Amino acid sequence: MSGLNLSLVIPAYNEAAVIDRAVAEAEAALPRHFDAFEILVVDDGSTDATAARVTELVPFSPHTRLLRHDPNRGYGAALRTGFEAARFDLVAFTDADCQFDLNDLGRLAAATDEYPLVVGYRADRKDPWVRRFYSRGYNLLARALLGTRVRDADCALKVYRRAALAHLLPASRGFFVNTEMLTRARQLGFPLLEMPVTHRPRLGGESKVSVWEIPKTARALLSFWWRTVLFGPKVARVELPRPAAASAPRKAA
Repeated sequence: MSGLNLSLVIPAYNEAAVIDRAVAEAEAALPRHFDAFEILVVDDGSTDATAARVTELVPFSPHTRLLRHDPNRGYGAALRTGFEAARFDLVAFTDADCQFDLNDLGRLAAATDEYPLVVGYRADRKDPWVRRFYSRGYNLLARALLGTRVRDADCALKVYRRAALAHLLPASRGFFVNTEMLTRARQLGFPLLEMPVTHRPRLGGESKVSVWEIPKTARALLSFWWRTVLFGPKVARVELPRPAAASAPRKAA
């Protein structure tokens, strides 16, 4: 086995159409790459049957736990809830829409011996051209103003060492969360590695990232740049401990 243990966070909002498959794929893929793992589904105040479906799946999905928000708090808040509940020394996340092949987590996690953050980029992105166009412009802006260092900040397949993640827990409640965390990582001096990952068409449900989110996220980026990067206090670099040979679970409180 790999000697690696992983907590996988899956934020979900009104994903009843695909959540069964998301849990099944995680339960099937992760034992191929990790000695121990857990799957944390964070239901972010869904108004459909997402939470009910996960509740029905849990008795047959031994590594899966359900965490709930009521009411909806936002994508970033759902990620933070999952990160704070994770028990293992490697923490990853993906979306509930099943657009990523979770077998790629094995490659990403293996690189955490050298890099505290290993982030995917969608090498052959299957989203509509309009989303790809806006995403390319957003990533150019984020790299130029915030120094995110990556080509695909919002790719929803990333792995963190817990020691690094403790310094990166997001304040953003919405979709700016990835850009915030990557900027913090750069400010703290954390090296990262970006690796290509498989991307698939969405198989059901609807994307929660609409064109109406673009101006909100752009405003968040510019505000963060002004307050935190341009005129914010200097951030001291953090030296991270070397990872242990094998990750161990944290005892539950």
